[in-house]
Amino acid sequence: MSLPRIAIDAMGGDEGVRVMMDGAAEARHRHSRFKFLLVGDETRIKRALDDHPNLRQASEVLHAEDIVGGDEVPTQALRRAKTTSMGMAVNAVKMGEAGAAVSAGNTGALMAMSKLALRTMPGIDRPALAGIMPTLGDNDVIMLDLGANTEADARNLVQFAIMGAAYSRILTGRDKPRVRLLNIGTEEIKGFDRLREAASQLQEATGLAMQFDGYVESDKINRGEVDVVVTDGFSGNIALKAIEGTARFVTDLLRTAFTSSIRSKVGFLVSRPATELLKHHLDPNNHNGAVFLGLNGVVVKSHGSANAVGIANAVAVAARLLEEKLTERIASDLHELGDRMWNATAGNGSSPGPAK
Repeated sequence: MSLPRIAIDAMGGDEGVRVMMDGAAEARHRHSRFKFLLVGDETRIKRALDDHPNLRQASEVLHAEDIVGGDEVPTQALRRAKTTSMGMAVNAVKMGEAGAAVSAGNTGALMAMSKLALRTMPGIDRPALAGIMPTLGDNDVIMLDLGANTEADARNLVQFAIMGAAYSRILTGRDKPRVRLLNIGTEEIKGFDRLREAASQLQEATGLAMQFDGYVESDKINRGEVDVVVTDGFSGNIALKAIEGTARFVTDLLRTAFTSSIRSKVGFLVSRPATELLKHHLDPNNHNGAVFLGLNGVVVKSHGSANAVGIANAVAVAARLLEEKLTERIASDLHELGDRMWNATAGNGSSPGPAK
């Protein structure tokens, strides 16, 4: 049984068309049910498809005259959405020509185009960007928001928790994922008023398919003790980049240490299986594919620097969310929550805007 086809922004990403096609081909090799709408420069896409006849058989090419620059201001890119590969890929989801869209392009532009084209789900004020990170436990951790909204009030944070828990149930298989709010301490008195208010609302809520455990500090995000970490986009983006930077630091430090002398090189050979496992665990390509949650459609953001394996993983994320009906799960959870909480939190805080 084939899934709804996935629209791929072939022009997004640092490495261009060939890596995007290599990634789509890898995804197709893993799962023969995948079908694609490849959006971008038709000549360059078809040239890249010469190396992937299996992908060509499962794809349709949609020509786009323009691309979105990596440093382009989202409002500027939004004006050209109808002619860019990114905008046309998202619009294909809106028109029902694709079930999901995947892009490795400008995050702010992708957020703006996706929100305008697909709109937010009923009961959701702001979509959030959710990413997957490895942990020391047997679970990956989902963290949101990673940059779609620079600020978030208590109502937004509660909605993020609901969306993140629905995503986590698909990812981990847990009936009630462990959800926590990111804070500077675990004590109830710590943090901003909006954090304490969101915590209170989540603790009082009944019928939600999650286990709310209060707060988590940033040094515990990757310990495996939590399934979903909820925060605003400003704090989330800083935390994410700090974690990724630390991972690169550790990798580079080990590389320097193991090449500093003959003895260390011998030590590297002895410990190579362990270092290869560490490298695999820290490689962002193996956890690639952040999701814009809260939209009437599935949009997945890939790392701009992702290789073919990373692109394939982002495509797999999109396919799994289609297969597991993520938007329907979120809608069901919102219905379960009812109007009581929203009435209680209405009017608290400002209306946060998208990050650039």
